[in-house]
Amino acid sequence: MAEPILNVRGVSKSFGALTASDNVSLDLKPGEIHALIGPNGAGKSTLIKQIAGGLTPDRGVIRFDGRDVTALSTAARARLGMGRTFQISSLAMEYTVLENAVLGALGRRGDVLRFFRPVMRDRGLTDIAESALLQVGLEDFRNFRAADLSHGQRRQLEVAVALTSQPKAFLMDEPMAGLGIEGSHRLMGFLDGLREKAPILLVEHDMDAVFTLADRISVLVYGAVIATGTVDEIRANPARGSAYLGAEDDRCAGSSLPMSPPSTAPRRRCSMCIWRSRLVRWWR
Repeated sequence: MAEPILNVRGVSKSFGALTASDNVSLDLKPGEIHALIGPNGAGKSTLIKQIAGGLTPDRGVIRFDGRDVTALSTAARARLGMGRTFQISSLAMEYTVLENAVLGALGRRGDVLRFFRPVMRDRGLTDIAESALLQVGLEDFRNFRAADLSHGQRRQLEVAVALTSQPKAFLMDEPMAGLGIEGSHRLMGFLDGLREKAPILLVEHDMDAVFTLADRISVLVYGAVIATGTVDEIRANPARGSAYLGAEDDRCAGSSLPMSPPSTAPRRRCSMCIWRSRLVRWWR
């Protein structure tokens, strides 16, 4: 059995009295999509930032491709082959699609201070960029500004930019966010094939995408991984979901909102309860 490309062990991170990551351990194996799910505020994005190098864990070890990268910068991890897409678009909106992809390829070289126009005449870089655009289906949009693309096309471009670094693994933070049904299905099809090039650690709220794509799922609640298993194992028993998250009622401990008296107004629901109701629909 192949060794995991990414191995996270005992990672913890606190901000004052708030524990954002609580002794988190997970791994990512070659050829798989490992989904990380949980309610808003569970600590998913904070964990991704630590894996990518944007935050340093208080404790724990992060190994990538057999190397301890816990103390390495984001740029150093990217050069080792850790690709990433963001929850909020990080594209250069006034540049063309091709120029964005070339910038990604240039970052791989670690030579980002070169003048931009000479870079666009570098055939080695433009060939890498063109290949990435072809893989995501944006080759016909190479001369469009990123600002003129649809939301779904920008998501595709973000993946293309990541591909130019020839990643060994992807960290993807909510790639389906803001996409319609058609756009989500198109991106799901692309990601399904992408796993063979580089495995994906996927943070996603779209349960349709999660249960369609994931080989394994880890459930993160209040900074801790409370369950990891295959899709069938996670979905197998609705009672298991209740054990993970508790029953929803008017005494919901996850809510910071005051509950209205039943006789006067509908009860307001916390993010934990909203997320739980989404997940239970899929367990059923």
